[in-house]
Amino acid sequence: MSTASSTPRTSGTEPASAEPSGVGTEPADTRRQGRFAAAVDRFAPALGAYAVVKATGLTVFMLLLSHTGDFLKKDPGRGGGARPWDVLGTWDGIWYQRIAESGYDPQLIPLHGYPLASYYENSAAFFPLYPWLMRLVSAVTGLGPYGAGIVVSVLASFVAAAGIFAVADRLGGFKAGVIAAMIWGLFPGSGVEWAVYSDSLFVALSAWACYCVMTHRWPAAGVLALAAGLNRPTAAVLIAAVSIAALVALIRRTDGIARPLFAMLITPWGLLWYVAWVGYRMGDWGGYFKLQRGAWNRYFDWGASTSQSFLDVITGHWSFWQSNPVPDLIAVALLIALPGLLVLLLRVRPPLVLIVYTLLTVFTALSSNQIFGNISRYLLPAFPLFIGLAIALRRLRLPTLVGLFALPAVASGWYAGYALFELGIP
Repeated sequence: MSTASSTPRTSGTEPASAEPSGVGTEPADTRRQGRFAAAVDRFAPALGAYAVVKATGLTVFMLLLSHTGDFLKKDPGRGGGARPWDVLGTWDGIWYQRIAESGYDPQLIPLHGYPLASYYENSAAFFPLYPWLMRLVSAVTGLGPYGAGIVVSVLASFVAAAGIFAVADRLGGFKAGVIAAMIWGLFPGSGVEWAVYSDSLFVALSAWACYCVMTHRWPAAGVLALAAGLNRPTAAVLIAAVSIAALVALIRRTDGIARPLFAMLITPWGLLWYVAWVGYRMGDWGGYFKLQRGAWNRYFDWGASTSQSFLDVITGHWSFWQSNPVPDLIAVALLIALPGLLVLLLRVRPPLVLIVYTLLTVFTALSSNQIFGNISRYLLPAFPLFIGLAIALRRLRLPTLVGLFALPAVASGWYAGYALFELGIP
């Protein structure tokens, strides 16, 4: 039976309760201050707990980098740099910095340092919302693209943690919400949350879009899904989840017609616009997908590469050219845990939007040709997976929870940071 029934929450669309005489005449500033104080009281424990586990993991990550010094021997764009924290702006981060500085050039560019003409790279595979925000922050603060990227990611990670808390709070109560935010900060792919990567921004948009659907705020859900479509191609799963939930609401007439219909109509346009723009610039309407395959070897293969890589790892072969033994083993462990996380989520009877979003995110992550060790990162947006576990853990007392999460917080600096950025390719 769903635990949500034992902790009823207002949807945000229900009529306000009667107020004592005179409350409505309070100055607007006073009311705003009261709402702000209430929001701080509500979200501060979750965001504080998230900050502690992230800061702990990042500290361990930096200590490991300093201890080995391997980053000093690597290419600055591929896990190297002059200082340990430079690593957080490498790999995909270097591309986002280039886009923020110079924009796009949608064409296949031969990869430097490779003798074969069949190796290419291209910036247009990286969607524009994150580098746009980097450029804005850079213009306002004077920071360079690296600093601006870190600022955007860190701020977005707190917005994401707040959204995860809000969703979990509705399903399992306050304590479950705090635990869910912490688990997101400890997940094997969480090393990119405070790096020059767009993942935190995407999860922030996704979590709050799902929350808006759960609270019947359909126009806001549609706008957030549209924005997510400007941030990552995997926004297709969020667009589908919001649209399916809106369609069900339309059929059942639970929220009228105009608001769910608006959400359905507006959600896909961010994604469609960017894919169409790349196609227009290339003179080929399928140009974006050709760039993804030609430059980054990313395409839908119904899980063939994931299955082969899984078999290679468990048999000790590692025959795939992009194999990275430590991240690959972490990915195998995560895949073994995945069915249990799904069962825990489904036990709490989540709303349709969370079911569709989670299942499609998992399906997309496992059904594309990719670097196998990156599964931990590709599943990072599947935040509802953490909610079922959080609800199962909420009965534990605080000292027990602290003891339970202390070692993973320390270890995350290795498995979510060092293993991805230095031993693999995030």
